[in-house]
Amino acid sequence: MGFWEAIWKSILLGTVQGLTEFLPVSSSGHLSLLQRLLGYPLDGGSMTFVNIMLHFGTLIAVVVVFHKQLFALFRRPFKRLWMLLVCTVPAGLVGFLFEEKIDAVFAGKKGVLLLSVCFGLTAVLLLVCELVSSQRKRSYPLGWRNTLPMGFIQAVAILPGISRSGSTIAAGTIAGADVKDASEFSFLMSVPVILGSFVLGLKKAFIDEPEIVSSLGAGTVGMLLGVLAAAVTGYLSIKLMLKLVEKANYKWFSLYLILLALGSLWLNFLGVL
Repeated sequence: MGFWEAIWKSILLGTVQGLTEFLPVSSSGHLSLLQRLLGYPLDGGSMTFVNIMLHFGTLIAVVVVFHKQLFALFRRPFKRLWMLLVCTVPAGLVGFLFEEKIDAVFAGKKGVLLLSVCFGLTAVLLLVCELVSSQRKRSYPLGWRNTLPMGFIQAVAILPGISRSGSTIAAGTIAGADVKDASEFSFLMSVPVILGSFVLGLKKAFIDEPEIVSSLGAGTVGMLLGVLAAAVTGYLSIKLMLKLVEKANYKWFSLYLILLALGSLWLNFLGVL
């Protein structure tokens, strides 16, 4: 891949990552589809490392938008900090034990079929969330009863196509939390998960398998620009999502995901994906 090709492709990937990380449509699923369309090898360690770096770009966006809430976590009585740490454990364990296997399966021949199923599941979950939210007469303060379900479903969202933000917000809302509180906690939950994945990715790339970085070649500059694109578009995506969650109107996202799933299956049938 040439230098300029690596540049524009990486910026495109970063832009898609930033736009879809916080909207309830699954950034990992979109990256997987886009990388297939752009002809990237999905079964290599370098692609996994690039994806981790792009996610780090969206982590920057979270820190910028929610820096006050992040600092507030370290004030007594630390209840929200404990909830955040406990709710991160399931996703951390699943990611540590199974992420490479999951990536390998979704990079295989049945990857598009699995992605389409996961897109469909996210669409259904969003519709259920909207239905519950519209009929609820009262909400409960953010606590263990509604954050623990968010933690468990975040572990399921390791699967590409299952939106992390969409599934966790839906789980918290269905469990009784106010949708705005669930959304803010969902965004905060992304920090330790992405940070942990980033640290492990750096260890693997620079210590365990240094050939991953050397294999990037001209793509290194592109990757860094992709991270910047992810940070900028991630910031805009968070701002947009915070406005949308107040209305809890997810039907259009559900429709988009269903159409995306059907379109992906059709392109796979035609041999494009």
